[in-house]
Amino acid sequence: MPSRGSQQGPAGVTVTFAGSGDAFGSGGRLQACIHMEPNGPVEPAPVLLDCGATSLPALRGCGLDPGPVAAVFVSHLHGDHFGGLPFLILDAQFAGRTAPLAVVGPPGTGQRLTEAMECMFPGSSRVRRRFAVEVTELRPGGSAAVAGVRAQAFRASHPSGAPALILRLTLGGRVIAYTGDTAWTSAIAAAAAGADLLIAEAYYWDKAVPHHLRHADLVAHRDELTARRTVLTHMSADMLGHREQACHQPAHDGLVLEL
Repeated sequence: MPSRGSQQGPAGVTVTFAGSGDAFGSGGRLQACIHMEPNGPVEPAPVLLDCGATSLPALRGCGLDPGPVAAVFVSHLHGDHFGGLPFLILDAQFAGRTAPLAVVGPPGTGQRLTEAMECMFPGSSRVRRRFAVEVTELRPGGSAAVAGVRAQAFRASHPSGAPALILRLTLGGRVIAYTGDTAWTSAIAAAAAGADLLIAEAYYWDKAVPHHLRHADLVAHRDELTARRTVLTHMSADMLGHREQACHQPAHDGLVLEL
């Protein structure tokens, strides 16, 4: 279980990579699930950045209670980034949650969430709960303020049945940019401009895989990326084999950053 130090000063964010893996569990890693907890005199509730199908065991394995999570920001509607939502909602229902749960994702998120819940647990999307699931659909170029977080969306290059998003989140006085899954696009540099942290996919070392970022892409565009810190995630077995040579810090399940 990782230790979770306290942030000194009036603001800050604790970022925990509960799940840092790709869709297929490469390296034994769990799917995308990044827990972000603002710190300060008045502490908003924590939020998640993506919620892959393995998110509940990922959170609990890090000693993080899913109950207080106020919002989930979803980059795109593939199962390893979105598929944990039905489990998160049902777990909250059985735990007696009463506070609303916000879900912020690309256009089509509401319908896809209903379909996923009905596919895996028939009838679960229609059951009466003691809490609301409030879906906000965010188009590329749009922004929203949810659960104390300002989210800006940029268009990713990653077909997923709906527009995929590169996200720029402002919370706890910090800015965190997240590529999600995407081929290189200048929108990555725009989203990461001056950010405190860029969380970047590095799926392969240098092999070109359609609609995904390679480590080689990040090297080629390094001068365009002005975030103060970059951490690599969503790594295949190929990339994990090169992680000691990486130009940025690779994430691992349980990695905790204090911003």
